Amino acid sequence: MKIYTRTGDEGQTSVIGGRVRKDDVRVEAYGTIDELNSCVGHAAAVAAGGHTGKWGDLVEQLTIIQHELFDCGSDLSYAQPEPEKMKVESAMIDRLEAWIDAYEQETPPIKRFILPGGSEPAALLHVCRTVCRRAERRVVSLAGEQPCPEAVRKYLNRLSDYFFTAARAANARLGVSDVEYERGADVFRRRSSSHE
Repeated sequence: MKIYTRTGDEGQTSVIGGRVRKDDVRVEAYGTIDELNSCVGHAAAVAAGGHTGKWGDLVEQLTIIQHELFDCGSDLSYAQPEPEKMKVESAMIDRLEAWIDAYEQETPPIKRFILPGGSEPAALLHVCRTVCRRAERRVVSLAGEQPCPEAVRKYLNRLSDYFFTAARAANARLGVSDVEYERGADVFRRRSSSHE
């Protein structure tokens, strides 16, 4: 099987139900999810390759998330979503929330906004978080113009919270402090996994 098909040379691509321009809002949405999946793969590879014993749970979770991001892209590839064929479901969101709650127990209370970084694993997870936010925005744009499965948007919203909390837990496991935004006031009065 050849990798190249030449069918996209004129700037169009196939979705389930037809062909669209490669800059169509639907393609932009699932393309950004594909970009996010690459970032998650990078974070998982770094976690798997270093700090033996600290990251087994994180690597396992990131691998699950990579498969679920493929599910998100699959669901978005339908020009007209067919409910019985959609793969993203509420149980996936519930699992993310359980992981978030567990990681929160490892982190100190948050008082101020923090800057992405600290340790390398945390920095990569923050990259995942910001790309996830962009993917969510693209899905919101899609939903404003075309049919779009709601579960994908909800999943991405919760996933960005997961990356934020996992990044903080990664720093905590390595004994590295989060870098607080120094010109910010105390804005959090209780434990929180994110600011949205």
